[in-house]
Amino acid sequence: MSSIFLVSILFLGISFLVSSTLKSKFSRYAQIPLSRGLSGKEVAEKMLRDNGIYDVKVTSVNGFLSDHYNPFNKTVNLSPDVYNGRSIASAAVAAHECGHAVQHATSYQWLMLRSRLVPFVQFSSNILQWVLLAGIILINVFPMLLLAGIVLFALTTIFAFVTLPVEFDASRRALVWLNNSQVALPQEHEKAKDALHWAALTYVVAALASLATLLQYIFIYSNSRNRQ
Repeated sequence: MSSIFLVSILFLGISFLVSSTLKSKFSRYAQIPLSRGLSGKEVAEKMLRDNGIYDVKVTSVNGFLSDHYNPFNKTVNLSPDVYNGRSIASAAVAAHECGHAVQHATSYQWLMLRSRLVPFVQFSSNILQWVLLAGIILINVFPMLLLAGIVLFALTTIFAFVTLPVEFDASRRALVWLNNSQVALPQEHEKAKDALHWAALTYVVAALASLATLLQYIFIYSNSRNRQ
């Protein structure tokens, strides 16, 4: 348990550092107006049209960096600062989320796989912590319970790694479009790239943290079996 705690603390610290840097980057680039003067909503709508997508709606949702694409109801959901903002940060985020819409329209395999995993991961997440806790407490009596928890945790870890190519590809599509459409000038493009780079790092840290924790639980289970 102590090793799991230490690993959790380590990745919590790394996650905090990356998240703080991300927020700092976006706050800085949110103060730099986009030369074209487009709002995040207008950037999103233009990218969708340029890619021949007309059945996706751009909406505003509450929260900071709460932006996301919902493939189930085909909506690009932008936080108020992005939706109404006319900055480099707003353009980068809006284009990134539309990158997911383009993935969906082109049946990008990693997005399709991620979407199929969502119901299973949601179910797993609802019971995971209780199964793992009970599994560790009862490890000498009912070791298979911890094994079940490991299987559930493995599913969330797989989901985290499947998310990586989805996020990196969405950023790639966004940056290519921002450049080709000339929505962002070269110097603005570099800042948008920097912002999306740090956003992607949050997913990398989350995936690695999940893998490290999974390996710790597997180690605990293996040790318990060896002692029997």
